[in-house]
Amino acid sequence: MHQAPGIDHRRIFGIETEYGVSLTGGDGACSAGQVAMAMFHRLVEQHRSTNIYLSNGARLYLDVGSHPEYATAEALTPMDALEQDLAGERIMADLAREACSVLADMLGPGVTVHVFKNNVDAQGHSFGCHENYLLRRQVPLDVVKEQLVPFLVTRQLFAGAGRLGEAGYQLSQRADFLDEAVSSATTRARPMVNTRDEPHADPDRYRRLHVILGDSNRSQTVTWLKLATTHLVLSLIEEEVLSGRPHGFGACALANPGEAMRATSRDMTGRASLDMEGGRVMSALDIQRRYWEGCRAYVDELGDQADTVLPMADEALGLWRSALDALDDGHWEALASWVDWAAKLRLLNAEAARDADIFKARRLDLDYHDVAAGRSYGALVDHGMMDTLVDVNRIREAVRRPPQTTRARLRGDFVSKAEATALSWSCDWTHLVVKGTHRHEVTLMDPFACDPDESYRALSEELDRERTRQDSV
Repeated sequence: MHQAPGIDHRRIFGIETEYGVSLTGGDGACSAGQVAMAMFHRLVEQHRSTNIYLSNGARLYLDVGSHPEYATAEALTPMDALEQDLAGERIMADLAREACSVLADMLGPGVTVHVFKNNVDAQGHSFGCHENYLLRRQVPLDVVKEQLVPFLVTRQLFAGAGRLGEAGYQLSQRADFLDEAVSSATTRARPMVNTRDEPHADPDRYRRLHVILGDSNRSQTVTWLKLATTHLVLSLIEEEVLSGRPHGFGACALANPGEAMRATSRDMTGRASLDMEGGRVMSALDIQRRYWEGCRAYVDELGDQADTVLPMADEALGLWRSALDALDDGHWEALASWVDWAAKLRLLNAEAARDADIFKARRLDLDYHDVAAGRSYGALVDHGMMDTLVDVNRIREAVRRPPQTTRARLRGDFVSKAEATALSWSCDWTHLVVKGTHRHEVTLMDPFACDPDESYRALSEELDRERTRQDSV
């Protein structure tokens, strides 16, 4: 085995999802901002803020443009991150139901709040689904651009959410809105990977890789797989940087990632020619095959230790390959039970066979992404036409309970205790603060540390004492 000694393949995963909102029914107009504020009405009354941390360790806030946003707690595995992401869907649906009651008082009965887990609205504005990966600081950003971006650009073959655009059906919702491969900008010129250096961890050891080119997925399988496969690719890139042994991903460097992103999105076969650095040409399928082969070889090399790199690595590689084989054979329909763009295209084709009304097709497109009032995605699941990985009981658990293998456990437990007291308190990703008789602050710089230290235990005991005092009054 050629694994470099001392390489730690553990990684922290996170997903930040911006949701679109709208309202139907009732009497009178209501802006997206009013809908969003109605969703946060109870939270503002409780916390006097639209930016809060939850007992499951996650962050919930109202982002620019009236987009409710949910950032998952730190997760140690893609499956943990998936459960946290699904908890976010459940929380948004619950907030939408509460908003209906608030808005019914203003607009009359019959109002319905819609919450869209997608990436583009009717006016052509784009909003994001951002993936976060803890990356070893030794990996230079030019290596990320050369070796990771081609994988991200072409993984839309299985990770795209699908979009019914002006120019026809596309694989990706985000492809038309991305400008650069790697940049510190987020709005002026949207990059595929954002370089703003906020690791929320030891900055000498880590950077937080902020991937913003991905679509928001309804498919549980795709959410898990895009995290799992990206982790595998990052593990090989880190191993190459630390050990000096090349894995061949440098041969996939794209001449123009933006053009390649758009060309891939418009080609369901995966065979469109993409210009590579050095004047070569490859297809999206060719590029994905190269990454799959490298990851397959590395996992085989690790043998019994493969689970230390990624639990369920074989399952991820098998599913990844099945998607590439289906497209290579021209059978996209074989992906419709777990790939969002294929599932939605199947629905749209069935609708078109009954009624070619483009407005009905656009409503169906939106309905697929509606986590609060949509019917299409739920009907697919109920009829066994869409695969799932997490049952409803685990989702309910993830709504209230943080992942137990990262510092999110400490943050979530702190929030639960602090909310039960009358003390003034606050927290963020790395700090917990109680403002009692004396200010008491705990810093959580290690995202892998899930066990309380002496300082955290003292803070927790202070909250317990305050709860006991309140109960005795």
